[in-house]
Order: sequence, then structure tokens, then C-alpha cells
Amino acid sequence: MNASVAIQSLPQVTNDEELIRIVDQVIDYIKSTGFNYYVGPFETTIEGDYEQLMEIVKNCQYIAIKAGAPSVAAYIKITYKPQGEVLTIEKKVTKHHQ
Repeated sequence: MNASVAIQSLPQVTNDEELIRIVDQVIDYIKSTGFNYYVGPFETTIEGDYEQLMEIVKNCQYIAIKAGAPSVAAYIKITYKPQGEVLTIEKKVTKHHQ
């Protein structure tokens, strides 16, 4: 695992219920990829191969539009280490959730 990506998908919709519905579809897509992920209150973190994660980031935008958002913005954070491993989600947050 040479990369970790955090994505906050922000569909441009008129109410909170629609926002939650569309973001839930984006998260369902992320879950379906088979990569290790962590859903937080503001963003979802995914870890795996850099190239594959970039494809997932791209597809998250398409999922939001397909779900009905007229436009979507996203905040993306990327940790990439071509040689070696990045810190895992578990190493970063497990101690805070016990």
C-alpha cells in the first residue's frame, strides 16, 4: 500500500437530505471497491495503490453527478510513498477509538 487518500465529496444541492443521499451513494461506491476505508464525519479515507485510488477519486465525482447533483466539488488529501508503505488508517486512529 503506497498511498492514502481522503476525499470529501460536496454535491451542490439545495437541502441536507439530498446531500446525505448523494454522499451515501459515493460512500457505497467506495465500499464496493474492496479497498480498506474509514468513514469520518467530514471525509472518507481510502488506502491502497496510488493509481487505483486516483481512479476511485475520479469516479466519486461521476457517482455524485449520476446520483442527481448538478455539480460537485471535492477536497482531496493524498499521501503517496512510491518506495515503501504509508501509515495505515489503523495506526493513525485506532488508539483514539478504544
